[in-house]
Amino acid sequence: MIVIDTHVLIWAVQDDNRLGSNARNILAAATASNGVHVSAMTPWEIAMLAQKGRLALGREVGAWIIAAMALPGIILAPIEPVIAIDSVRLPGRLHGDPADRLIIATARHAGLPLLTADGAILEYGALGHVIVVDASV
Repeated sequence: MIVIDTHVLIWAVQDDNRLGSNARNILAAATASNGVHVSAMTPWEIAMLAQKGRLALGREVGAWIIAAMALPGIILAPIEPVIAIDSVRLPGRLHGDPADRLIIATARHAGLPLLTADGAILEYGALGHVIVVDASV
């Protein structure tokens, strides 16, 4: 089981070559056990990026999100109050991006690794604050 960052969901759905072979294997194993956790913040982040013109999905954003969330193995991880609170109390230093903070808090709360290629999150994980797996390898 694993929590995936927003860009990992996008890369996986769009079969983007930025998703490394190790990450693809991890996703395949997690999918087989219905263990790909996606933060409830991820659909918001995708919609926001599409609205700002920073993300091209090839179809209407709502339809894309519905189709992505219906894929086998995907579990929508709710933003429970404890996760929301933890996202503003994360240890150490981390930028203020609310989506990243909520996704990290989701992984920490679930006790699962976070699959990401975000350099700031990988550095944060290297400090021991969250278990991370580099999605680019």
